[in-house]
Amino acid sequence: MQELKYNLFNAYYEARRNKRNTHNQIKFEINYEEKLWELYDDLQNGNYKVGKSIAFVIDEPVKREIFAADFRDRIIHHLLFHYINPILEPQFIDDSYSCRRGKGTLMGIQRAYKHMKLASCNFTKTAYILKLDIQGYFMSINKDKLIEKLRAMIPEDTFLQSRKIQTNGNANEDLDFNSMFTLLERIIKNDPVSGCSIKGSYSDWEALPDSKSLFRAKPNCGLPIGNLTSQLFSNVYLNTFDHYVKEFLEIEAYGRYVDDFYIFHHSKEDLQNILVKCKRFLAKEGLMLHPKKIYLQHYSKGFQFLGAYIKPHRIYIGKKTAKRFKSKVFHCKSNICQRELSIKDIQDMRASVNSYLGIMSHYNTYHLRLKTLFRYPSCAFHKYGYFSRDLKKITLYTDSLQNSLDEKDFAKI
Repeated sequence: MQELKYNLFNAYYEARRNKRNTHNQIKFEINYEEKLWELYDDLQNGNYKVGKSIAFVIDEPVKREIFAADFRDRIIHHLLFHYINPILEPQFIDDSYSCRRGKGTLMGIQRAYKHMKLASCNFTKTAYILKLDIQGYFMSINKDKLIEKLRAMIPEDTFLQSRKIQTNGNANEDLDFNSMFTLLERIIKNDPVSGCSIKGSYSDWEALPDSKSLFRAKPNCGLPIGNLTSQLFSNVYLNTFDHYVKEFLEIEAYGRYVDDFYIFHHSKEDLQNILVKCKRFLAKEGLMLHPKKIYLQHYSKGFQFLGAYIKPHRIYIGKKTAKRFKSKVFHCKSNICQRELSIKDIQDMRASVNSYLGIMSHYNTYHLRLKTLFRYPSCAFHKYGYFSRDLKKITLYTDSLQNSLDEKDFAKI
């Protein structure tokens, strides 16, 4: 199969992976092959246009505005990610953790703890932590500057070499360099506010700060939160800043997750000077540090990062995460006690509880899990399943029965 067609189908499967049963996905899946051929023709003829988004506000984990792209556009996002991420990835620093394989929140937390140990010589010497946050980061990204940065990081010869390696030199009818950048610019320059559909009530935006809404962003600024490309572009936009901190300021103990970053240093005065330099550098990029989120303390007092509280010799789960875990368990118990659950309800309960148990198992939370799971009514979950001894997961009786049947069938064979 020709290379672009093959990649387009793969992008479709990637886009639908976590979007099954959504309205847009189901609508596209009806005659999806025909629609993918139409999308292929649009790419070939240069007729692709970005569709309309759905705007809404979420409250958890924090209040923020989301623009959900049309499913057809999500396929293009995954297609572009496939083409440009292999080129961008080697240029990012190791301590940038967002939207990167194997570099999620858990890795960010573990690296932050290692940096604390490194800066304090295994908790034996004086060191300080400077933690900063960029105010309204996604809404402040300048689109023209972003395109300039992408062109600097993806020169044509590098792109062609990357495609040659990925296709073993057998690329046939692939996406060419100019067409790829035309797509990138079309997505970046698109105004998701224009013609978008509002999901929910307009009152949802009342408590949202101006710096967190595309409706109030400066002209030619702002990327929609929720798109795969926006997550990747957020790393591109701050890549020069990452290298500035690591190489020019010579800071080894530095880490960043999107707009949230920290710096460790043995001198408090040096950190104050570094803070001024960071402000100046970011101002040139059209960015500003959040004035209420500047944290400068001795490392022994610890700091919050990515939903965890990091202190010497230990890492605590964040209070908000613990609260949400307790709320989810209480909600599940209430449902079990009030009515008979359907198979789908039971499976959703298992998936939700196990996701929290999986996250919390990385921290010293055994007693928290024990008290929460077995608090009255303690026998609620036993109606449908049982917990592992380490309280890292719940297994449904139906799963257990199926596993035993599979083992017996295998034994017979």
